[in-house]
Amino acid sequence: MTAPTQDQGYARPELLVDTDWLQQHLDDPKVRVIDCDPIDAYRRAHVQGAVGLPVHQFLKDSADSIHVMPPDQFAALMGRLGVENDTTVVTYDAAGSLHAARVWWVLSYYGHTNVRVLNGGWQKWFAEGRPASLQPAAVAQTSYTPAANPDLLCTLDYAKSCVERDGVALLDVRSDGEWTGENARGNAHSGHVPGAVHLEWLNFMTRDEPRVFKPASELRAMLAEVGVTPEQEVVTY
Repeated sequence: MTAPTQDQGYARPELLVDTDWLQQHLDDPKVRVIDCDPIDAYRRAHVQGAVGLPVHQFLKDSADSIHVMPPDQFAALMGRLGVENDTTVVTYDAAGSLHAARVWWVLSYYGHTNVRVLNGGWQKWFAEGRPASLQPAAVAQTSYTPAANPDLLCTLDYAKSCVERDGVALLDVRSDGEWTGENARGNAHSGHVPGAVHLEWLNFMTRDEPRVFKPASELRAMLAEVGVTPEQEVVTY
């Protein structure tokens, strides 16, 4: 299913959907909308028909894990959310697409390429007076079969091999304080990977509410300024 957003020069515009497209497909049984904010926020209000994510928004198997949840747990989660392998999934949040993009990545990692992010998220949807609900969506249990794509995952050993390697850009998208080491966020070590470049993830979004992704021309210019160009392999962290 094609799920376009407004063409702003993106290489893959189908990875985003706009609010018009989503409203037109709210009753489509082959579309599943996932609210990726904490479950308490979902219970207060959400896109009509959206399901809430009942687990840690990073989709880890536990609060202490640094890895994505294993395939059997992910299959069970998708089944509870009513997602099948051929379902078009649309993710959104109220955090500038931070959590929605993470869920997008986990789905992509497990072979579900038919997944989109709602550009502008909950703020844009709410500000436009689109259909919303306070009631949890009732969905039927489904069967889901994940197929992990290890090429989308950068292991520590691979990251080490990329340090200062020609043709590879290590892109640090954390906050400015984490990049400089001023904010360790409780970790034993602070700072950044040697040879990495930095561009905080918020810079990819517009500053005005609701935050949406900047046009491709602006994104390319920002990335080029820090040394990230299309011909490179890019490893983000």
